[in-house]
Amino acid sequence: MQNQGFRSLFADFLKFTELGMDLVTTLAIYFAAVIAGFILLAFLGKVPLKYSLRNLIVRWPISLMTGLAFTLVIGLLMVMLAFVNGMYRLTGSSGYPDNVLVLSDGATDEVFSHLGFRDVSEIEFHPSVQRDEKGKPLASWETYVIVNQPIPSHARKDGRKRRFIQVRGILDPERSGQVHRLKLKSGQWFTTGEGGGGVREVTLHEPGKEPRTIGAGEVVMGLGIARELGPDYRKESLEPGDVFSLGDRYWVVAGLLDSHDSTFNSEIWAKWKTVAERFGKETFSTVVLKTVSPEEAQRAAKDLVQNYKKAAVQAVVETEYYDSLNNTNQQFLIAIGFVAAIVAIGGIFGIMNTMFAAISQRVNDIGVLRILGFAPWQILISFFLEALLLAFIGGVAGCLAGSFADGFTASSIMSSGTGGGKSIMLRLTVDLKMMLGGLLFSLAMGALGGFLPAIAAMRVKPLESLR
Repeated sequence: MQNQGFRSLFADFLKFTELGMDLVTTLAIYFAAVIAGFILLAFLGKVPLKYSLRNLIVRWPISLMTGLAFTLVIGLLMVMLAFVNGMYRLTGSSGYPDNVLVLSDGATDEVFSHLGFRDVSEIEFHPSVQRDEKGKPLASWETYVIVNQPIPSHARKDGRKRRFIQVRGILDPERSGQVHRLKLKSGQWFTTGEGGGGVREVTLHEPGKEPRTIGAGEVVMGLGIARELGPDYRKESLEPGDVFSLGDRYWVVAGLLDSHDSTFNSEIWAKWKTVAERFGKETFSTVVLKTVSPEEAQRAAKDLVQNYKKAAVQAVVETEYYDSLNNTNQQFLIAIGFVAAIVAIGGIFGIMNTMFAAISQRVNDIGVLRILGFAPWQILISFFLEALLLAFIGGVAGCLAGSFADGFTASSIMSSGTGGGKSIMLRLTVDLKMMLGGLLFSLAMGALGGFLPAIAAMRVKPLESLR
């Protein structure tokens, strides 16, 4: 329970979920109100703002270096948050609240689940399961395996020599597409009939060899894995009709899944019997049931766990299953929190050092301002706003720099922390609230780093400073 609460707390903060008015927006409003108050005091109280701005320009090398430090810190923070935000969006769009995912009892992931068809064949006839126009239950019978594949030397970008490919054996691809709300972006579903079903005759062209006709297994695949495998064959991405090798046989791309922002973007689907025989897993990993409503899904999952007698099964709502895979996100969040704390301390001491140095160089100026009639609190606000201005400019530049990460793709492992997991390709996502949070973080560093130097400037005695 504590682990779930901890994950939920960080998720709410860094994913910026909408629950009325979220934490970041609330803090931003309060902080903006405080800054607006200081600015109002500056204008109403005749604070020497022109003096502060002129000094920032005159001492531009120091101002530039301080601003760049903020830019670097916020830019790095934005990229890290974009990665986590992308993972949350991926897991959030991979499951549906009206789907029930059935695993073997005790399995923590699909890769460890083994369901014998005879033991669980009646599950799809549960009364909560929705039926298609032909009266057949909307159930997806699937076998999930991970295949270790070598990467050709010319396609190695980051030094990796092998990659893990996720393959899902499917009994009926069209019905599985209905259950998972997936359509084809191009091509067609693979055939599943007996005999030659799931196999297509293709002409194989290999360097230095004569063309030959072979029987290649038909597959459909996500756009992400198509782009991942494309460079192996000197292409940007595999397309319908392309032939590739996996395991000990050749396969032909029948179609591409329209699977953006879901874990299926990184998967290959093939005929169940072919996958079972080729990769040595002749049991099902999971049965995914599409129910009539989220409420029915909750009831069906509970009923299957408690009352299904032919075999012990674990049934969960699909969204809950993908939420459990967010353990990797939790680890990233902890790492980001640790890094953010370190860079925040560094940023605070950096601005503090800059402002103290500026004060030591401008002691005479401060004395003159005091003699001219400026009150200590006016000096305090002047130096405080100077620190905030540096933080604001650096923060805006950092947010803009970090926004360029939006749309980039990256690969990662998504796991519940108990083994297994999924290799995924995700899209880094930067949104407006992340940028607002980054700017807020920068201003907070500027405020904390500028306050003590501003107090020191306020306490300068005019006569002593002119000696």
